Amino acid sequence: MSERQFFGHVIDGEEVPSVDGATFEVWNPWTQEVWAEAAEGGPEDAARAVASSRRAFDEGPWPRLGRVERAAAIHRLADVMADRADELATLDTRNMGKPFAQARHDVGRSVWNFRFFADHQRDHCGEVYPMDSGHHTYSEYGPAGVVAAVSPWNFPLMMASWKVAPAIAWGNTCIIKPSEDTPASVTMLGRLATEAGLPPGVINVLNGHGTPTGSSLVADDRVDRVTFTGSSATGKHLMASAAAHLAPISLELGGKGANIVFDDADIDNAVHWAVEAIFCNSGQICLAGSRLFVGSRIYDEFMERFVAAAEALTIGDPFDPSTKFSSLASKKHFDKVASYVDGIGLYGGKVLTGGVDPDGRWLVRPTIVTDLPLTAPAYCEEIFGPVCVVNRFESEEEAISLANDTRYGLNAMLFTENLSRAHRVASRLRAGTVWVNCFFIRDLRTPFGGVGDSGVGREGGNFSREFFTEPKAIVMQIDR
Repeated sequence: MSERQFFGHVIDGEEVPSVDGATFEVWNPWTQEVWAEAAEGGPEDAARAVASSRRAFDEGPWPRLGRVERAAAIHRLADVMADRADELATLDTRNMGKPFAQARHDVGRSVWNFRFFADHQRDHCGEVYPMDSGHHTYSEYGPAGVVAAVSPWNFPLMMASWKVAPAIAWGNTCIIKPSEDTPASVTMLGRLATEAGLPPGVINVLNGHGTPTGSSLVADDRVDRVTFTGSSATGKHLMASAAAHLAPISLELGGKGANIVFDDADIDNAVHWAVEAIFCNSGQICLAGSRLFVGSRIYDEFMERFVAAAEALTIGDPFDPSTKFSSLASKKHFDKVASYVDGIGLYGGKVLTGGVDPDGRWLVRPTIVTDLPLTAPAYCEEIFGPVCVVNRFESEEEAISLANDTRYGLNAMLFTENLSRAHRVASRLRAGTVWVNCFFIRDLRTPFGGVGDSGVGREGGNFSREFFTEPKAIVMQIDR
């Protein structure tokens, strides 16, 4: 066996072990082997990272750079990331089992996140408020300070970049804590920030588990903003911790996305996106279309095509170019998803295709389920795996009611060729994003987030600007 790689914390521009030398194992979920170790952060490591970021913000050059200069520095980081794209993608594939082609695509989106927010802050203008009283008022958007960012394991690099890029673009310093399941690519991001010449402390990486590492980071009263993507339960805990020192928090949490296919939908298009929405990334997407509602007139035809498309997905080694679907990200997560699948029959559900892999791999095959009651756990709880529960509906009103019957509200999809229906239904769905005849199409200028148990706040474009800055009104008297 080759020597294990090591991923330390990146603090003040240097990669360092934990103060107490603690580490944890990093697994390859496809081979079910340990391939690396990472530093296990504790309260002292969190405090050290915060002190570095605080110093970089209070005393360093980063918040004081001109916008053009700061944008150029971030573009240099994006250039370095693009040059090392295969290496970054390899880390995500090895770390969580994502097919390499998908991981490579994620790196491209991560690079674009940095480029977009670099340009967005560079080109942004404050507002001017004309007054009749002989005064001139305008707004400024100054950096908020130190940002604590906690990112998930399902898109390790991409979701980290979604948080880090706007934070540093607006002049903040940032400590990113990746999931303990996927520390590799985010640690590499910290290394590349140093290579690209970003000042020490602008991007710090803190590895470790949610407790004590993440909780110590969020609870530190020197942190000015907290942004988190993950489970609803953890989000509630972090929100309480941040509230203790009045740090604003942005939460993108769980989902149980509705996918509505009306009778007049383009069936080929709807089947294509239904497969992407629940089986891409092995279903490990908070935006997954895990509740599928199909109009009764096309139900039989749609389901025949949907099952066939699911069964046609190539399952295998994530580094094989032909692979479209692979393992779940960890043994712990596999056990969770498998428990939902195993319990489907207890509630009267019928598995049309898929199920738990019989060969001992951490893999649940693309699974399609019908006949579940609306109160069954697999129907109403977030599984975060490749399990789609399907119901038929008779009317538009019924479809809307079924879609909104959830405590989550992150996203929804609808498929119809009726323009009026598309607008009408989209406006009534209780979700932060609604895709019509497509899925997962993102414009970084738009608000992203959810309602209910899916989170608090929005990020993207000006919404990220509002969160990561302290807006200031400046009022000048011009007549005396």
